Amino acid sequence: MEFQNQFQEADQMPKYECLLFDLDDTLYPLSSGLSDQCTKNIEEFMVQKLGVEEKRVTEVNQVLYKNYGTSIAGLKAIGYNFDNEDYHSFVHGRLPYENLRPDPVLRTLLLSLPYRKLIFSNGNNVHVAKTLSKLGLDDCFEGVISFETLNPTKDDEGCSTSVFDRSCLFDAGISELPATPIVCKPFANAYEQAFKKTNINPQRTIFFDDSLRNIQTGKNMGLHTVLVGSSNRTKGVDYAIESIHNIREALPELWEIDNKNTDTARTLSGKLAMEKSVTAEA
Repeated sequence: MEFQNQFQEADQMPKYECLLFDLDDTLYPLSSGLSDQCTKNIEEFMVQKLGVEEKRVTEVNQVLYKNYGTSIAGLKAIGYNFDNEDYHSFVHGRLPYENLRPDPVLRTLLLSLPYRKLIFSNGNNVHVAKTLSKLGLDDCFEGVISFETLNPTKDDEGCSTSVFDRSCLFDAGISELPATPIVCKPFANAYEQAFKKTNINPQRTIFFDDSLRNIQTGKNMGLHTVLVGSSNRTKGVDYAIESIHNIREALPELWEIDNKNTDTARTLSGKLAMEKSVTAEA
């Protein structure tokens, strides 16, 4: 009888228990202009604060982003020392947040989903909080996995001390580039830490991101994946949607839960609630 009850409980468990969302260019469109301005701010930081040649800064930034996933990870890897908070303040503090508007349609969709919902962003806490507030979504998520969540040490603690000839940056292969001390998507250790810190079971989690590289790593880590901003499915992509507003059309199964199973999902969600320390602070 005990085994039968356990089988029945397992049969009633929903297929998914958590929805994991990227933030930038995922919960709002690329057309907002924040991404382009962020790139400009990064390049200005590199020129003004780090002394990178202005005529080469775009090329350097592109190489770093391609190989390290984020510019800050690449800059730290090749030996630049700077305060992380100063970087985020310079890069994100001047973004045109006024371009973002409340999104009641997305808010309704999110609140109607009876699952754990978390943000998984390479951005810092202040940026995530401001963005969610502007979108009117700041109370739609259980918590946030941010830059600070994955990189709790301050300033340059743990920064790479290896000697790297920056003039060879464009000639070096990936295997020759130094490792970064920054933990961020699309690297597997970022996902591993995110799962551990938030008690996520990747096999029962759907991951939404606009970056194919992030999606493919997520798939390799066991997540179900949704590429946002494109309708083209490719390797590692379970679903592809033009806009986050297309969730219901792409995944109607998320709403196909009867009242009994909805209660079960919420019970499971409560049992797996993560620590408040992961939540972004304004």
